[in-house]
Amino acid sequence: MRDNPTKERRSSRIDWNQEFSFELAICLWAEQNWPPSRDGSEKFLVGRQIGTKRRRWDTVLVKTTSEQLQQRNKFGSREFDQQQLHILKNAPQTWAWYREALPEPEYPWRYIREEIHRLANWGTIETRKQSNKIEIRRKWEYPSWIDRIVAIENKPDLDASAAKNLTAQLKHDIALGLADEAWVATRVTEDETEPVLFADLPVEAGAMTFNPSQMTAEVHWYPRQLAVDQVGTRIKNLSDDQNKSTCEFSYASFEWKEQQRAEIAERVYARGWRSYIDIMQPDCKHFELQEYSGGMLPDCKYYGPCQRSRKCKQSCKEFEPEPPQWRTQGWPISGGPGIRFQEILKQRRQRSREHHSNGE
Repeated sequence: MRDNPTKERRSSRIDWNQEFSFELAICLWAEQNWPPSRDGSEKFLVGRQIGTKRRRWDTVLVKTTSEQLQQRNKFGSREFDQQQLHILKNAPQTWAWYREALPEPEYPWRYIREEIHRLANWGTIETRKQSNKIEIRRKWEYPSWIDRIVAIENKPDLDASAAKNLTAQLKHDIALGLADEAWVATRVTEDETEPVLFADLPVEAGAMTFNPSQMTAEVHWYPRQLAVDQVGTRIKNLSDDQNKSTCEFSYASFEWKEQQRAEIAERVYARGWRSYIDIMQPDCKHFELQEYSGGMLPDCKYYGPCQRSRKCKQSCKEFEPEPPQWRTQGWPISGGPGIRFQEILKQRRQRSREHHSNGE
């Protein structure tokens, strides 16, 4: 099969040693090809830069099934936070006063009331007032739709310094056991033996090399199942080889981990990996989206493809707002190209969820 020359030209313009471009390519590849075993019966949603308050992963995958995803789709495309999930999971099938229907929360009831009204406005629960009391009733049972969570750390250039920092991060992830699997993805090299094989990585983590130009990956070893159903350990200060006594840690309950996993999955469901555009300036006249391997990657006239978000903002010296004329010349929706770019990525994010829920 002849290679696509357009794809080759675009790939040659992209700096794949830049973490942002490498990360987007990994997300695009994972959406189309995960798991590496290519078991088509498994469905994974893909997100990027998602995690907890203290730890974010480069790429996050949530395994589910078509049936589970169809149940989740009933609640819409919004992400639900801790308080909202507390209500959705415990809302009764028949009308009941919310204080009797819901378990005692860890925060004041007034916050629960606020979220009840918000969920009712979104159409995800029903409310009514009886004897001056707010009663609630669920519209659908919130599903248990998370089978597995996979965390991938992307390091296109795994030098000694990067490997050392990555090892410490992986030890934290393995001890906490918030994800079912932890992976390291690094860019393929021309070396006879890939550098990742020499890195002192925890044996529990999987390792693969990825070629973003060809959108292919090779697994060097698979990860072990992490202890997601047990109490986790938060490593606060990892000791070095010389001073073993400096390690500080605390424990994370199974209930806390279950709650965090639910919130992570909600963020992956709602944001996906295309939300990178939300922290960029698509309304700049130099901003574009370019097709690459079935996906869309950002491009800039001045900085080239996959420009970093810290450069793509209004403080950029080359930033030029779209001319007003661009917004009044027959674009398919209100606004100019910038709004259209956002809509394109939003539609693709929605299409990805529908693709998985339809069993495709």
